[in-house]
Amino acid sequence: MKRDFEDNTVLIKQLKKGNEKAYSHLLNCYHHRLCVYADSLINDKDVAEDIVQNVFVRIWEKRNNLKTDFSIKSFLYKSVFNEFIDQNRKRKSVTALEKKYIDALDSIVKEDNAALEKLFLMVQKEIQTLPPKCRMIFLLSKKEGLSNIEIAEHLDLSIKTIESHITKAFSILRKKVNGKTEMQTFFFLLFRTNTLRI
Repeated sequence: MKRDFEDNTVLIKQLKKGNEKAYSHLLNCYHHRLCVYADSLINDKDVAEDIVQNVFVRIWEKRNNLKTDFSIKSFLYKSVFNEFIDQNRKRKSVTALEKKYIDALDSIVKEDNAALEKLFLMVQKEIQTLPPKCRMIFLLSKKEGLSNIEIAEHLDLSIKTIESHITKAFSILRKKVNGKTEMQTFFFLLFRTNTLRI
């Protein structure tokens, strides 16, 4: 039966029936990757886990409303994104520019359920093309949330060297997404607290 859950339609039908094994399968398959994704949006692991938890609780509570003709994977990513949007709109510290980008990306996602995941994968792909040391430092900063001082101590490098690599990474990535409006928007949101400073 576990193998059957890999079929999108079967999985949704079993969820609608209240099958707890189907729900466990859903959690095992997507919880970690959704937490990573949510963290890339909000840059706070605790908040990211809360977002994902809220999404999974809501899915179980409203499982009877699930439709068998849509992708559960895309639905999960879109639900996490929507939760992220809701939390950002409640934050008084969101700048006018951030709100503009959030609203723009929200409209993109509403037009295409799979758009968000595609954009996320495209940006992640571009990050992987960065020079090795540059990529490592960039990910330590943006994915792991380490400060420049922590990275410098960890790699036994100067803070200026760390700053130089991060700036270089942003420069390369900006050139890659230049002219691609959706990717520029998503890129801004992923790294908004840093792009505003550089």
